[in-house]
Amino acid sequence: MLLYMSNSAQKTTSTPLHSVSVAGAVVREDGRLLAIRRADNGTWELPGGVLELTESPEAGVTREVWEETGIRVEVEELTGVYKNTTRGVVALVFRCKPAGGEERTSAESTAVEWLTPEEITTRMTEVYAIRLLDALDYNGPHVRSHDGRHLITQQ
Repeated sequence: MLLYMSNSAQKTTSTPLHSVSVAGAVVREDGRLLAIRRADNGTWELPGGVLELTESPEAGVTREVWEETGIRVEVEELTGVYKNTTRGVVALVFRCKPAGGEERTSAESTAVEWLTPEEITTRMTEVYAIRLLDALDYNGPHVRSHDGRHLITQQ
């Protein structure tokens, strides 16, 4: 006797859901980088946030940098793609140059500063510092994964 299995009996897998965020590695002519101290947890990061459904990545990074810092930017290029494997967040980082505005804090930031690369490495955790440092090397785009605290070494 032949037995037929219906599709419902087959193992199904769910489609993974990811959030996409954008961030700006804003580099001034003197080599300093724009950073914020987040209002929710006090950590230093580059300005950015969740990409809206209807906006392009470039428009999203321009909006996020403006909202969090008061700085208008001109987007230059994608410098990295970073995945948080714990939270399912994929971050697109773009090198930008300042194009106006004045530094100010927002509901999302308690400080806005232009930091040297050395200050970046001492104030930021590895997973955020690398995003800014990658933007400075002009060898991107880099593709990296992390678990929220540490980079995951590619094999």
